[in-house]
Amino acid sequence: MVVQQNISLKPYNTFSIDANAKFFCEINSIDDLAQVLQLDEYPEKLIIGGGSNILITNDINALVLYINIKGVEIVEEDENHVTLKINAGENWHQIVLWAIDHDYGGLENMSLIPGNIGTAPIQNIGAYGVELKDTFISCEAMEIATQQLVKFTKKACQFGYRDSHFKNAGKGKYVITSVNLKLTKKNHMLNTSYGAIETELEKQSIKTPTIKSISNAVIAIRQSKLPDPAKLGNSGSFFKNPVVSQSQFDTFTKNNLNAPFYKISEESYKIPAGWLIEKCGFKGKRYGDAGVHKNQALVLVNYGNASGQDILDLANTIIKKVQQEFKITIAPEVNIIK
Repeated sequence: MVVQQNISLKPYNTFSIDANAKFFCEINSIDDLAQVLQLDEYPEKLIIGGGSNILITNDINALVLYINIKGVEIVEEDENHVTLKINAGENWHQIVLWAIDHDYGGLENMSLIPGNIGTAPIQNIGAYGVELKDTFISCEAMEIATQQLVKFTKKACQFGYRDSHFKNAGKGKYVITSVNLKLTKKNHMLNTSYGAIETELEKQSIKTPTIKSISNAVIAIRQSKLPDPAKLGNSGSFFKNPVVSQSQFDTFTKNNLNAPFYKISEESYKIPAGWLIEKCGFKGKRYGDAGVHKNQALVLVNYGNASGQDILDLANTIIKKVQQEFKITIAPEVNIIK
């Protein structure tokens, strides 16, 4: 465990924002984490993982802890299910592919989501009709103040839509070190009804889908819509899809007869933020080196030298315009680090 000084965070965030960390430390074990959290000479600490869900708007005048704890193990198994303990530094998509290679089902719809395992519960990541909470059993986290390991059950995590305890009452208090997921070994529950999965399967002439073919379909869809962060800086979907009440929904559909939506309960509806942003004319627009992707209006991009503040200014402009046009408030899905 070595504390470095004045390290560029460009390789550690998928937006490729070139901000500096005054101090930086790579964490490769639980012991490393406990040790560094006890260093009183660095009172301000910032935890990062895969860097796929953050927007850094300034240099970081603190100690940045890069969580890189690796490892996967089977902790429980029977004829029908397997429970995996996956350490926080593992890449999410690589774990999805590993699970599919072992014929473990439940994660295939979340293929190609960027980022690492440790940050997945914070967002309750999800895609194409599936969320992390659907396979989640528990996670282990280190309490920053005491360096004690705490187990969080699914109930304790208080999962919501792109939301959890770790974004609310538990924000800034814990570092997630591992996640336990329960996956199927047979009789997989295949979910093909969301988005364009069925269309993509038909295109590939697949009549009897498997978890592998669903994963391939999701990858194909995402690659057709979303830019590769290695080539064009981005954090995937920048905005959450807004959830509106029945009265808001009635007003919205009266004025927008052909608008897409998803009913999520008797009194609430999800409106695709990408559709709202596109209708406001932002899709494909570029403002200096900050822009909105040409294929997916949900995705803000860095064309090379945009600052985090440039991206944030564009996001705020979009939020204001959507509010003016539709009386609907959209909010960032990414964590803004100021």
